[in-house]
Amino acid sequence: MIKTIFYSGALASLLSPTCAFADDTAGTIAETDILVLGTRAADADAPSQAASRLGLTILETPASVETLSGDIIRARGDLSIVDAVTRATGFSSVANPGNGGTGLAVRGFSGPGSIMQLYDGVRLYPGAGTVTFPTDPWTVDRIEVLRGPASVLYGQGAIGGAVNVVSKKPNTDRTEFQAEAGYGSQNSWRIGAGVGGPVNELIAYRFDISRTGSDGWVDRGDSKGLAISGSVEIRPSDTLTVTLSDDYSDQEPMRYFGTPLIDGRLDDRNKRRNYNVTDALMRFKDNRTTIRTEWRPSDSIHIRSTAYRLTTHRKWRNLESYFWNGVSKEIDRSDFFGIDHDQTQVGNQSDLTIRSAWGGVTNELLVGFDVNHIKFRHSNDFDSDAPPAGFADPVDPFAFDPGRYYNSFGVRPQYRTRTLQYSFFAEDRLALSEQLSVSAGINFDRARVKRYVTSYGASSVPTEALRLDKRLKNVTWRVGAVYQPTPALSIYSQYATAVDPLGSLITFSVAQAAFKNTTGDQIEAGVKASFLDGRGLATFAAYRIVKKNLLATVPGSAPPRQDQVGQRSAKGLEASLTLDLPSGFGIDANGTILDAQFDEFETGGTSLKGKTPPNVPETTANLWLRYAIAPQLQTRLGLRYVGRTFSNNANRFRVPGYAVIDGGISWAVTNNIAANLRVYNLFDKDYATTTYNDEQWLLGRPRSIDMSISARF
Repeated sequence: MIKTIFYSGALASLLSPTCAFADDTAGTIAETDILVLGTRAADADAPSQAASRLGLTILETPASVETLSGDIIRARGDLSIVDAVTRATGFSSVANPGNGGTGLAVRGFSGPGSIMQLYDGVRLYPGAGTVTFPTDPWTVDRIEVLRGPASVLYGQGAIGGAVNVVSKKPNTDRTEFQAEAGYGSQNSWRIGAGVGGPVNELIAYRFDISRTGSDGWVDRGDSKGLAISGSVEIRPSDTLTVTLSDDYSDQEPMRYFGTPLIDGRLDDRNKRRNYNVTDALMRFKDNRTTIRTEWRPSDSIHIRSTAYRLTTHRKWRNLESYFWNGVSKEIDRSDFFGIDHDQTQVGNQSDLTIRSAWGGVTNELLVGFDVNHIKFRHSNDFDSDAPPAGFADPVDPFAFDPGRYYNSFGVRPQYRTRTLQYSFFAEDRLALSEQLSVSAGINFDRARVKRYVTSYGASSVPTEALRLDKRLKNVTWRVGAVYQPTPALSIYSQYATAVDPLGSLITFSVAQAAFKNTTGDQIEAGVKASFLDGRGLATFAAYRIVKKNLLATVPGSAPPRQDQVGQRSAKGLEASLTLDLPSGFGIDANGTILDAQFDEFETGGTSLKGKTPPNVPETTANLWLRYAIAPQLQTRLGLRYVGRTFSNNANRFRVPGYAVIDGGISWAVTNNIAANLRVYNLFDKDYATTTYNDEQWLLGRPRSIDMSISARF
């Protein structure tokens, strides 16, 4: 998804001790800033659903977990969910138009098939490797990330980690209003507003809306988006809460599939050219309706149930591939692709938690189930006649007629699938003493995928036949321990297993029918420490993940055949530090070093042993500095570093690493209104966030200046 316009919600309340947040006990501007801008150690005491359904805190969890508050995300000026998540330790972007602009990489693995995406704790099923919801941070309360396998919590598709986006919910204590309006480089703009609060003792509500638009940083790079989120909370009693929510997203991202290299290098003369056709189309519509019920009949029993329905409609009409022809000195364009996705996911997730204590030992046990029925239809125009001469002929790299999209008969249904998934899970934490706890979890995941293929005869009358009826069974588990010599220090270790699909579960192909899901396991150990009375938080983790049963060519087979004989692994170190000082200075820093490689993998008769898997940076780092010059004036400076990657398995095509500097100034005009200036990519660095083909780079936003006015009452 295109990065459009900076916004920083509610900065007035962050910058003035008499604003909305200052009606607590904050006595200085530094304390007010810490309440919102810092990810202090105090945040380690907040529960995180991404790592445990038991509601364990960061210090209680034997895993690497991190929480980014919505206020922090908006204050930094992150423009999408991907922008925000890649500020977390070890995460980098592999977002491209094919995966819906949401792809991520962490711990040596990448893409929606290995990095699970959740919304309010419910998994989103990728269709043909694509997830398009959610994307706009305006409606976000917080984002929780888990690094390392999450299959024991959510099932297959999470060997690298999981990202849980939590939407804003009603405030039952008071009515609040936020708004912002911004404009900046590339004619980018944003208007957002949110309001919510109690209607009476029984009912509370929340409503948020955001509109965005931009001309983009390449030719014909315009985009626009709409996000709407609303919820009503009904509390019939002190023990029962029912929340009805509806979230809607309508995106028309920048129709940009990347910039082709010339002679293997990025050329200044074509880096703002868009080689897609004039009438290209991308549009993603997602809508999710949820009913969530929570019942606490006693202090020891907690019951939750979430029923939901998600509909997704996606369209692509693009000319997608561009290659430099060294002989003709022109760009060869190819791949007219028209694709439609129609997806409906209906499901329920419920669990029961029982807390007990005896003889100084406490125990928390959670059991539950997850069931989903997903309908998916894939339509395309791949069987259309070849485009006539001229539509995909070579073009001058610097001056050309983009042409129009060619299709002889239109996009038609090609196949549909019906997927029934259900799982039973359990999680338990036994606190043997105030210092030592052990936890374990298990997940029994079952799925059945039916694939119906549509054929068209000479009369163009479609006929449909069942071509695949695949059952998949997986069992994953996790065990870990946490030792706390003091309440502010945790030493932990963990062993976890995981399962990834060969592609996407709901679009399991006929060619994959003979194979099972890939499996993996991880061993991890680490330290977490809170210090300076909750103003500091430091973490360190070491891990090794092994993923087995990759589809690879059997060595020595003639003719060549594939089997699940491949293996890849990743081992690494991660560290993070958050520090907030009373003087108004703050720092958020993190970094990771890893070694990812194919251990056993062969393709085309060539062994790839020792090669780095594509789209995996082996070094990443983030740094944010904050300083309040005066009670009404705050400055920020941020660094994002991503190491080099490769765009293919054989490591023939190298994508350079990059470091980008962002900065900003916020001034509290009044107690409730702030003016904000943001600079992105301060030194105008040319860099590729990821690739679409081996030498087709998706370039990041050039130096941009955005301004906004934000308010909170």
